[in-house]
Amino acid sequence: MLFVMIHSMAAAILAVIITVYQLHPLFAAATNTLNQGDVLNSTDHLVSNNGLFVLGFMNRSYLGIWFNSSVYDSTGHPVWVASRDRPLFQNPGALTIDASGKLKILQDAGDPVEIYSGNGNPTQGNVSAVLEDSGNLVIEAKGSSSGEVLWQSFDHPTDTLLPGMKLGFSNKSGEEKRWKLTSWLDEENPAPGAFTVEWDYNTRQLLVKMRESVFWRSGVLDANSRKFPATRFLAEVNKNFNFTTVSDPGEESFSYEFYDEGLAPLRSNESQWVMGYQGTIQDDRTQIMVLYFENCDGNRNEENGCERWDSGPTCSRRTGDRMLLRAAQTFGLPDMRYRNLNLSFADCKELCWRNCSCNGVQVPDGDALNFRGCIFYTGTLSFQDLRGNEGQVYAILPAPPSPKPSKTWIWIIVGVTGCLLIMVTGFLLYLRWRRQKLHGKFLKELMTIDRPSDASPHEDNGNSKDDNSLQVYTALSITNATNSFSLNNKLGEGGFGPVYMGRLKEGQEVAVKRLSRTSGQGLVEFKNELILIAKLQHSNLVRLLGFCVQGEERMLVYEYMPNRSLDSFIFDESRRKLLGWKARFNIIEGIAQGLLYLHKYSRVRIIHRDLKVSNILLDKDMNPKISDFGMARIFKPDDAAQDNTRRIVGTYGYMSPEYAAEGTFSVKSDVYSFGVIVLEIVTGKKNHRAYHSDRPLNLAGYAWELWTDDDSDALELLDPAVNDSSAGQEGDGCRDEALRCINIGLLCVQNDPRDRPVMGDVLSMLTNGSQQLPMPLQPAFYLGQARYGGGTSTSSENYTGEEEHQSKKLFSVNELSLSTMRPR
Repeated sequence: MLFVMIHSMAAAILAVIITVYQLHPLFAAATNTLNQGDVLNSTDHLVSNNGLFVLGFMNRSYLGIWFNSSVYDSTGHPVWVASRDRPLFQNPGALTIDASGKLKILQDAGDPVEIYSGNGNPTQGNVSAVLEDSGNLVIEAKGSSSGEVLWQSFDHPTDTLLPGMKLGFSNKSGEEKRWKLTSWLDEENPAPGAFTVEWDYNTRQLLVKMRESVFWRSGVLDANSRKFPATRFLAEVNKNFNFTTVSDPGEESFSYEFYDEGLAPLRSNESQWVMGYQGTIQDDRTQIMVLYFENCDGNRNEENGCERWDSGPTCSRRTGDRMLLRAAQTFGLPDMRYRNLNLSFADCKELCWRNCSCNGVQVPDGDALNFRGCIFYTGTLSFQDLRGNEGQVYAILPAPPSPKPSKTWIWIIVGVTGCLLIMVTGFLLYLRWRRQKLHGKFLKELMTIDRPSDASPHEDNGNSKDDNSLQVYTALSITNATNSFSLNNKLGEGGFGPVYMGRLKEGQEVAVKRLSRTSGQGLVEFKNELILIAKLQHSNLVRLLGFCVQGEERMLVYEYMPNRSLDSFIFDESRRKLLGWKARFNIIEGIAQGLLYLHKYSRVRIIHRDLKVSNILLDKDMNPKISDFGMARIFKPDDAAQDNTRRIVGTYGYMSPEYAAEGTFSVKSDVYSFGVIVLEIVTGKKNHRAYHSDRPLNLAGYAWELWTDDDSDALELLDPAVNDSSAGQEGDGCRDEALRCINIGLLCVQNDPRDRPVMGDVLSMLTNGSQQLPMPLQPAFYLGQARYGGGTSTSSENYTGEEEHQSKKLFSVNELSLSTMRPR
């Protein structure tokens, strides 16, 4: 008995020893390096140092690299396959590096399959193949100090992109390399299939092609966020992957890294983008789907990056049809077999879809030795509930007939539509009531502006004897007065809208300003002008007779100025001769009187903000009247007449620099505009024009240079039409007054508002010929470039946009002045 026990124990110990002995060569073979002269048999493997990747023979037919299933669960799909189009049929192979440094596969029958052909020079013992931790098989020269890389599998990708691998091209080493993924022919055959993934460096996007036709586009990779468009990718793609591009003269490439905060840094390369044989792109490690092939069918779907690359069949029966995988019972022999070893599953589906007679397609199972190609069915297919994959056919299912609408749905639609109509009608009635209420309130406010308590609306302008009361006109009476707003009655058009001449029933001529729907101004400006002019009474301010607010119409009725606006005279070659110097000086003085009244003597202090020659109207006796108060601002007499605004309104060329740049306005803003008008009246020239061939010099700058130049005569500025019309009549008095006006105009357009005079002083300078005037300092916008960044404008259109302006320091000049009026 004891002998039996001892014998059994010895046998067990011997078995363990034999097992350990047998396992030792396998452990010893667990290396990552194949040296020159070594042989890797069909049962041997190379394993990367980190244990993630394995190189060996798959089914004794292909040499490949795959994730190590002993480390974690693996799908078994290889990340790289060598010589995918030359399998080893029923012949166990062996991998070796021969004496010439060539990496090749030896087979018992047949010629060796070369993977790397070497550089042609024997390098005995100096070449080795290393499986790196990234999954890259590298052939390197061991004798080189830098470990020169002679060849690497990353430069010859198959259907898999690993972190660190690249798509694109490179010619840095003198050899052009192009990196792209090519799908397998089918699920079990690594031969090149129908689909490829490429990096289009011109448009910075990934392209999926089917037989060289673009099948899908990823959209442009954003250079800043390194993300693809969300509409082209699932959210997990941008969330879990970091993308990198290289763009230089030697390389244009795309690569990615897998990002997961839960993974250790050494395991961040556990990602595997696979180009599926049906056109899918999926990460086999994380199961993240990048592109789902049924989103794109090649000839219909053009959404989410899909490209329409084929028109499809011409038969109408394909409209609405679908191709889906179904278990089908077929009867008899198939209608047609198409043998072609290079056809992929996607090719077979496409051939069937484009054939109007094809009802289904099947790709038989089997390896490359058996029948490969497509089996087409044109007859009737009977679908059965078959188990497993037997009898599975991709069948073209006809579009289902459109179901007849149920009467229940009709009643639901009618009910919902009726409710919506009731709600919409009620809402429109409410809006109409609210508009009428607001209109009545607005009209009531307007009718009570400085009117007697017993005043009532008038149908026309013939029922009131009070010249100071405002009349309320009907739209019909104004329409009749203006001959239905005829173009023959149109006097002009401004920021408010068109202006028409009209004649009321009793024969009085009026000017009608009609608010345009496209105007930059609106009810605020309309009410503002109405309130202001109603409170103002001065011979140099235009007189408002009444208004009309009816429906959508907003109109103001003024006294008619037969000579229209000042600009129609001074800027017209023929009519300017009608204005002699005396008339021009009276106009300047009248404008000053009106401005002084606005700034100082009216019941409220008013800043006009849009003073220009086109807003100066002339009556039959050529007396000036200031008009257009839509942009004006009101201040109480005891308030500081200065304010700031972000809504810059007015006309460039007449706006002061502090207002145009910073939104600061005061009475000195109107003084600046007045100075521009004075210079334009004296010279007959527009301020915003350029008066120097080499630099942008406006009228104010040009006048100041003539005034301060010892060799120039400021009288050169005087309009020649004045000299012609005033010759022999006004003589030296005309010239002295002209020089005084030029001096006053330059004082008003000085850059610093603190240097400009107020209108009281301006009027005193105009009327007192013996008063000595100070020397003007440098004007604003000198050389056409304002200290505030405004510059001169070549347009005189009203500007009503809102702008933010950076505050800049005012230009400072010497405040000394001369006692004489004459220029140097």
